[in-house]
Amino acid sequence: MEELTFRLAERKDAGRILFFVRELAKYEKMEDQVTATPELLEEWIFDKGHAQVLFAVADGQEVGFALFFHNFSTFVGKAGLYLEDLYVLPEYRGRGYGKALLRRLAAMAVERGCGRMEWSCLDWNRPSIEFYRSLGAVPMEGWTIYRAAGPALARLAGETRDEE
Repeated sequence: MEELTFRLAERKDAGRILFFVRELAKYEKMEDQVTATPELLEEWIFDKGHAQVLFAVADGQEVGFALFFHNFSTFVGKAGLYLEDLYVLPEYRGRGYGKALLRRLAAMAVERGCGRMEWSCLDWNRPSIEFYRSLGAVPMEGWTIYRAAGPALARLAGETRDEE
Protein backbone atom coordinates (compact mmCIF):
# COMPACT_ATOMS: atom_id res chain seq x y z
CA MET A 1 0.00 0.00 0.00
CA GLU A 2 1.23 3.48 -0.87
CA GLU A 3 1.51 5.86 2.05
CA LEU A 4 -2.00 7.02 2.80
CA THR A 5 -2.71 10.40 4.33
CA PHE A 6 -5.92 12.24 5.09
CA ARG A 7 -7.00 15.81 4.68
CA LEU A 8 -10.20 17.71 5.30
CA ALA A 9 -11.68 19.29 2.20
CA GLU A 10 -11.44 23.01 1.64
CA ARG A 11 -13.71 25.33 -0.34
CA LYS A 12 -11.54 24.91 -3.46
CA ASP A 13 -12.36 21.16 -3.37
CA ALA A 14 -16.09 21.56 -4.13
CA GLY A 15 -15.64 20.24 -7.68
CA ARG A 16 -13.61 17.28 -6.44
CA ILE A 17 -16.27 16.48 -3.84
CA LEU A 18 -18.92 16.52 -6.57
CA PHE A 19 -16.75 14.17 -8.66
CA PHE A 20 -16.75 11.64 -5.80
CA VAL A 21 -20.48 12.09 -5.21
CA ARG A 22 -21.15 11.33 -8.89
CA GLU A 23 -18.86 8.29 -8.82
CA LEU A 24 -20.68 6.97 -5.76
CA ALA A 25 -24.04 7.61 -7.45
CA LYS A 26 -22.88 5.59 -10.50
CA TYR A 27 -21.89 2.70 -8.24
CA GLU A 28 -25.26 2.85 -6.45
CA LYS A 29 -27.14 3.12 -9.78
CA MET A 30 -28.57 6.50 -8.72
CA GLU A 31 -26.73 8.82 -11.06
CA ASP A 32 -29.97 10.45 -12.18
CA GLN A 33 -30.65 11.60 -8.61
CA VAL A 34 -27.58 13.83 -8.27
CA THR A 35 -28.66 17.48 -8.43
CA ALA A 36 -25.77 18.88 -6.37
CA THR A 37 -23.53 21.54 -7.90
CA PRO A 38 -20.17 22.86 -6.73
CA GLU A 39 -21.96 26.05 -5.65
CA LEU A 40 -24.49 24.14 -3.52
CA LEU A 41 -21.70 22.10 -1.93
CA GLU A 42 -19.74 25.27 -1.17
CA GLU A 43 -22.80 26.86 0.42
CA TRP A 44 -23.90 23.91 2.58
CA ILE A 45 -20.51 22.46 3.49
CA PHE A 46 -18.31 25.53 3.78
CA ASP A 47 -20.60 28.54 4.27
CA LYS A 48 -23.23 26.91 6.49
CA GLY A 49 -20.95 24.24 7.96
CA HIS A 50 -23.48 21.40 7.79
CA ALA A 51 -21.01 18.70 6.74
CA GLN A 52 -17.33 17.94 6.38
CA VAL A 53 -15.41 15.88 3.86
CA LEU A 54 -12.35 13.79 4.58
CA PHE A 55 -10.19 12.77 1.63
CA ALA A 56 -7.91 9.74 1.58
CA VAL A 57 -4.80 10.72 -0.36
CA ALA A 58 -2.24 8.33 -1.90
CA ASP A 59 0.69 9.53 -3.99
CA GLY A 60 -0.71 13.07 -3.92
CA GLN A 61 -4.05 11.95 -5.40
CA GLU A 62 -7.46 11.84 -3.67
CA VAL A 63 -8.42 8.16 -3.89
CA GLY A 64 -11.41 8.13 -1.58
CA PHE A 65 -13.71 10.37 0.37
CA ALA A 66 -16.06 10.38 3.31
CA LEU A 67 -18.75 13.00 3.78
CA PHE A 68 -19.98 13.23 7.37
CA PHE A 69 -21.74 15.47 9.87
CA HIS A 70 -22.72 15.47 13.50
CA ASN A 71 -26.09 14.29 14.72
CA PHE A 72 -27.27 14.06 18.31
CA SER A 73 -28.49 11.22 20.51
CA THR A 74 -30.81 12.28 23.29
CA PHE A 75 -30.44 8.83 24.86
CA VAL A 76 -26.65 9.04 24.97
CA GLY A 77 -26.69 12.79 25.61
CA LYS A 78 -23.89 13.37 23.11
CA ALA A 79 -23.29 14.16 19.49
CA GLY A 80 -22.59 11.34 17.10
CA LEU A 81 -20.74 11.25 13.83
CA TYR A 82 -22.99 10.31 10.91
CA LEU A 83 -21.26 9.04 7.77
CA GLU A 84 -23.37 10.01 4.76
CA ASP A 85 -21.03 8.85 1.98
CA LEU A 86 -17.95 6.67 1.76
CA TYR A 87 -16.33 5.90 -1.57
CA VAL A 88 -12.97 4.65 -2.80
CA LEU A 89 -12.12 4.78 -6.50
CA PRO A 90 -12.34 1.28 -8.06
CA GLU A 91 -8.66 1.14 -9.02
CA TYR A 92 -7.70 1.71 -5.37
CA ARG A 93 -10.03 -0.81 -3.76
CA GLY A 94 -8.65 -3.86 -1.98
CA ARG A 95 -5.72 -1.91 -0.54
CA GLY A 96 -7.27 -1.11 2.83
CA TYR A 97 -8.17 2.50 2.02
CA GLY A 98 -11.87 2.16 2.89
CA LYS A 99 -10.96 0.60 6.21
CA ALA A 100 -8.39 3.34 6.82
CA LEU A 101 -11.01 6.03 6.10
CA LEU A 102 -13.44 4.43 8.56
CA ARG A 103 -10.71 4.12 11.19
CA ARG A 104 -9.77 7.78 10.77
CA LEU A 105 -13.42 8.81 11.07
CA ALA A 106 -13.81 6.66 14.19
CA ALA A 107 -10.71 8.32 15.66
CA MET A 108 -12.19 11.74 14.87
CA ALA A 109 -15.44 10.72 16.58
CA VAL A 110 -13.51 9.63 19.67
CA GLU A 111 -11.37 12.81 19.64
CA ARG A 112 -14.54 14.91 19.44
CA GLY A 113 -16.18 13.03 22.30
CA CYS A 114 -18.94 11.53 20.16
CA GLY A 115 -21.03 8.74 21.61
CA ARG A 116 -21.23 6.74 18.39
CA MET A 117 -20.71 6.64 14.66
CA GLU A 118 -23.51 5.58 12.32
CA TRP A 119 -24.20 5.17 8.62
CA SER A 120 -26.66 3.54 6.24
CA CYS A 121 -26.04 0.94 3.58
CA LEU A 122 -28.21 -0.16 0.69
CA ASP A 123 -29.69 -3.62 1.26
CA TRP A 124 -28.35 -4.97 -2.05
CA ASN A 125 -24.76 -3.87 -1.36
CA ARG A 126 -23.51 -7.20 0.01
CA PRO A 127 -19.78 -6.37 -0.36
CA SER A 128 -20.16 -3.27 1.81
CA ILE A 129 -22.40 -5.02 4.33
CA GLU A 130 -19.85 -7.82 4.74
CA PHE A 131 -17.05 -5.25 5.01
CA TYR A 132 -18.87 -3.28 7.73
CA ARG A 133 -19.70 -6.42 9.67
CA SER A 134 -16.04 -7.51 9.49
CA LEU A 135 -15.18 -4.29 11.31
CA GLY A 136 -17.64 -5.01 14.12
CA ALA A 137 -20.45 -2.74 12.92
CA VAL A 138 -23.96 -4.11 13.35
CA PRO A 139 -27.18 -3.29 11.49
CA MET A 140 -29.90 -1.54 13.45
CA GLU A 141 -32.55 -4.26 13.41
CA GLY A 142 -36.08 -2.99 13.74
CA TRP A 143 -35.33 0.52 12.44
CA THR A 144 -36.42 1.89 9.07
CA ILE A 145 -35.26 5.19 7.63
CA TYR A 146 -38.07 7.52 6.55
CA ARG A 147 -37.70 10.38 4.12
CA ALA A 148 -39.85 13.32 3.10
CA ALA A 149 -38.50 15.13 0.03
CA GLY A 150 -39.73 17.34 -2.79
CA PRO A 151 -43.52 17.70 -2.87
CA ALA A 152 -43.95 15.48 0.22
CA LEU A 153 -41.62 17.74 2.20
CA ALA A 154 -43.50 20.84 1.02
CA ARG A 155 -46.82 19.26 2.03
CA LEU A 156 -45.44 18.31 5.43
CA ALA A 157 -44.26 21.88 5.90
CA GLY A 158 -47.77 23.07 5.07
CA GLU A 159 -46.64 24.91 1.96
CA THR A 160 -49.05 23.09 -0.37
CA ARG A 161 -52.40 21.44 0.09
CA ASP A 162 -53.16 17.86 -0.73
CA GLU A 163 -55.57 17.37 -3.59
CA GLU A 164 -59.07 17.01 -2.17
